[in-house]
Amino acid sequence: QVQLVESGGGLVQAGGSLRLSCVASITILRMNAMGWYRQAPGKQRELVATVTEIGTTNYADSVKDRFTISRDIAKNAVSLQMNSLKPEETGVYYCTGGFGGRDYWGQGTQVTVSS
Repeated sequence: QVQLVESGGGLVQAGGSLRLSCVASITILRMNAMGWYRQAPGKQRELVATVTEIGTTNYADSVKDRFTISRDIAKNAVSLQMNSLKPEETGVYYCTGGFGGRDYWGQGTQVTVSS
């Protein structure tokens, strides 16, 4: 069993930045690919960024060059640095990761970008 807890969400003006954190209950080294999804009101959940067990990162086209996903092994954490935020990126951001052949999800953290 794996628990994932997100934090760092909040209110920011368009063009501003936020850094989200996801802390796992086990070492990140035992996880498969980890990532961040987001869900805007009335829309489907979409992939934002992922990092594999060997450190390879991938991003949705809409966030490339603005967002950065990274791992902090000592803290059992995965972070998402978000720069130049846009109002349409408002939503609940979820951390996810694979372990033992199944996916785990955090409870989400709210990000609100004002225009």
